[in-house]
Amino acid sequence: MELELELEGADLKAVLNRLRRAQGQISGVIRMIEEGRDCEDVVTQLAAASRALDRAGFAIIATGLQKCVADIESGRTNDEDANAMRARLERLFLSLA
Repeated sequence: MELELELEGADLKAVLNRLRRAQGQISGVIRMIEEGRDCEDVVTQLAAASRALDRAGFAIIATGLQKCVADIESGRTNDEDANAMRARLERLFLSLA
């Protein structure tokens, strides 16, 4: 069973905003390095970009988890599929940890 990305409306907008924020922060880090900026400033900006990426990833995983729970409750997913999906979500969470 595959975990499909099904973000809509506000969820999609929130994830895209976080990813765009991270993209801007990473561009800022590159610019700062090219300009020879202070190491502490560069690391601070890099940490902010990392947090934005993590939050986007967690939002995507949470959406998958919500879909998984809804599928189980509605009976669209059998126990074997539910266990496989749970294992995949667990691996995804751990990949962000």
